[in-house]
Amino acid sequence: MSTATITRSAGATGIARGRTRRARRVRTVTAVLALLVIAVYCLSLMVGKTFYSPDEVWRVIIGEQVRGATFTVGVLRLPRATMAVLTGFAFGIAGAMFQTMLRNALASPDVIGISTGASAAAVYAIVILKIPSATTVSLLAIVAALATSLAIYLLAYRNGMLGSRLILIGIGVAAMLESVVSYVIIRAASWDLQTAMRWLTGSLNSASWKQVQPLLAAVLLFVPLLLVLARNLEQLRLGNDTAAALGVPVERTRLAAIIAATALIAFATAAAGPIAFVAFLSGPIAARLVGTAGSLLVPAGLVGSLLVLVADLVAQYAFGTRYPVGVITGALGAPYLVFLLIRINRAGGSL
Repeated sequence: MSTATITRSAGATGIARGRTRRARRVRTVTAVLALLVIAVYCLSLMVGKTFYSPDEVWRVIIGEQVRGATFTVGVLRLPRATMAVLTGFAFGIAGAMFQTMLRNALASPDVIGISTGASAAAVYAIVILKIPSATTVSLLAIVAALATSLAIYLLAYRNGMLGSRLILIGIGVAAMLESVVSYVIIRAASWDLQTAMRWLTGSLNSASWKQVQPLLAAVLLFVPLLLVLARNLEQLRLGNDTAAALGVPVERTRLAAIIAATALIAFATAAAGPIAFVAFLSGPIAARLVGTAGSLLVPAGLVGSLLVLVADLVAQYAFGTRYPVGVITGALGAPYLVFLLIRINRAGGSL
């Protein structure tokens, strides 16, 4: 056997071992994140003004009547914690999809205006149109998020879609929608402000099974679609031309991914409001944990769930006053956004 053959064989073996090691890391990190989500989910069902033991919580879950716990856990805490998991997962996986597809950490739905579109429509419906039905407002928010996404895509499309162009247009659209929100809030009566603020910061305070059900349906429908597209999305990291050369239907993959991710953002925003920066933070955190190999979608979704669960516990119990969960996530995400922009500027890069 020649030296060149031995060298090639050793190189192939090294590559195979490296892939196995990276795949094992992804599986390990994903499993640990899932266990952490389950642990914090269970903790959120037990703690509060009254502590309930794991046995009492379990009896409530299986349908037994437990004095005090049946209402507190079954009606208040259980739908709230479930909504935290689902909204966090939806925001996290959708944010990672945009960031992967556009190859830019700034390509997050709450940065490029999709969440802002839902918020603007909801606030306008509450304050100007005086729509009393929460279901109707949520439906308008979903439609507005989808319409905003479509508008940004069409404005950014010119002989193909350039990621930096979409981000810049999205930031501009977000700024215009923020001005609409500011104008509407100025005109709002005091009794409308509390309802409208949920659509500006994100809150789980009004969580109920009625809100959880459509969000769960959206997660079950659109997350598998994104997972099917995950391999093609990874190829898009290499650039449009390279992905096309590898047989990826670039525009069809991108459009399907945008529709699925926007739908997740729309339903999550309709359920809990635009919980600030969860979509923005989840992908980079997941990338730090699992590395750049393999799809970040599931790890990012789990990171999103963990962020919302922990932030909600902090918002409820760490201070004398209970804050909306979006206040805590916003406090985490805003410094990171500034740091990212400073780092891009110092590196001499661009969007």
